Amino acid sequence: MALPLPPQVSAADFKQALEQFAQAVGSQWVFTSEEDVMLYRDAYSPLWDEPDELIPSAAVAPSTVEEVQAVVRIANRFKVPLYTISTGMNLGYGGSSPNLRGSVIVDLKRMNRIIEVDDKRHFAIVEPGVSYFDLYRYIQERKLKVWLDIPDPGWGSPIGNALDHGLGYTLQAYRDHFGAHSGMEVVLPNGEVMRTGMGAMPGSKTFAEYRYGYGPYVDGLFGQANFGIVTKMGFWLMPELEAYISGLISVKRRADFAPLVDIVNYLENTGTATTPQYSSPLLGKMMDPRVQKVAWDLSVPDEQLDQLAADLGVPAWTVELQFYGNRDVVRAAWQASQARILAAIPGSSAKLINEFSFPFTEDQKKNLLRKSAFGIPALDVFALGARNERSPVPADGHLGFTTMIAKSAEAVFEAQKMFIEAAKGFNIPSVVTRFNPPMAWQPRSFMMLGIFMLSRDDPKKNRETRELYGHYLLEAAKAGYGEYRAPAFFQEQIARTHSFNNNALLRFAETMKDAVDPNGILSPGRGGIWPARYRKAK
Repeated sequence: MALPLPPQVSAADFKQALEQFAQAVGSQWVFTSEEDVMLYRDAYSPLWDEPDELIPSAAVAPSTVEEVQAVVRIANRFKVPLYTISTGMNLGYGGSSPNLRGSVIVDLKRMNRIIEVDDKRHFAIVEPGVSYFDLYRYIQERKLKVWLDIPDPGWGSPIGNALDHGLGYTLQAYRDHFGAHSGMEVVLPNGEVMRTGMGAMPGSKTFAEYRYGYGPYVDGLFGQANFGIVTKMGFWLMPELEAYISGLISVKRRADFAPLVDIVNYLENTGTATTPQYSSPLLGKMMDPRVQKVAWDLSVPDEQLDQLAADLGVPAWTVELQFYGNRDVVRAAWQASQARILAAIPGSSAKLINEFSFPFTEDQKKNLLRKSAFGIPALDVFALGARNERSPVPADGHLGFTTMIAKSAEAVFEAQKMFIEAAKGFNIPSVVTRFNPPMAWQPRSFMMLGIFMLSRDDPKKNRETRELYGHYLLEAAKAGYGEYRAPAFFQEQIARTHSFNNNALLRFAETMKDAVDPNGILSPGRGGIWPARYRKAK
């Protein structure tokens, strides 16, 4: 596949820009061969090998803030569109591919300094090329008494993950990664460096501790957007803990989900329990023809589903509750939590699953089934897409469709219905069944997760998948639900579903984009925000 030119840039100007990039960062860090540049294509692209696939024209890898500034100024000179990545490991949500075909990737992997980790005040300051594995090793080697909160898989960048609003698994205060950041250093579209929060004060001692600073809080402009290149970021870290408990609550009836969610919401919002993991055991029985028969049938009454669960010897719903902290406190919290639920929901039951003391030994770490719950980065999640009984021919990739819904049982059942009905026009089963549980990673809302499989050998299948994904977007929006994250191909469509008052939010973002980035060079299209030069062309 031939590499494209950046749009609205002549071959002569592009050649000069590449030469000047090489002078700024070193010729070995400017990538122009097809072999090198195609490493930046989205490994899970829904447009694989199609003429409109979102592939870059080149890549440049600066190693310092000054080199990033130089790259941005050169891009302005020749009006070359850039697309910034931290480590580019955002699989399922676009990987390292740009929103605009022909953009030059600004790869920040060489900016990999861990600037500071403080285990008394519990924060870190890092550059974008630092991965969770890097930061974890740094902490372990120095025996620092702090934990990370990490996503799955753990090979990405804390900065990249936070800027795309990624989530983790531990305490409520840390698992919203953007919400747990404090302070940024940003190269603006004109090449100027800005720091936010208390970092805007020269000599500040609380860059990574007091996020707001004084005056307008602008950090949100750099998440899922294109107003600057973040070159440093502070994060709050969790103090090393003493103990952990997880316990499983089971309820017999589908209708029991309503009081269960209400009680767990109370437990979580009071800080008693954290990171609930909901499940419907019937979903685990999908190989059983009796379960398959009713999984997408909205006419089947709840009582029939309850009887099916009883016949199969499983509860209708379960929730795993987690407790982190002081040993006596977590034991008391588990006892209080189960007592509250058992008293309120007839027929419910509780059992202890795990009880750990920290720090772990190396052998204990190796045998953990869910390392992410303990701030340990891993790649185990990729086993879910491997060849198995249910998937003898694994897909070549997937798209994550993650709808934010209200944190109630009513919203879960409504979302299940929306997914099932939306798929009917395509004569295929919905990616969500009546048994799909909500994800509770986000502290104050549920997420209904659907996975769309892709193929590198079947463009027709990929086109159908894109069409189905877009259809779900619109149906979810009609129901009042929006996506929290998406691959580049769908970001504009998602932005336009936030259409209150004739897309006032998007128009405001476009006005700001044109003011701070008049040449439209920084990540055109990211977050659905296009600069005037490409907006007019579109």
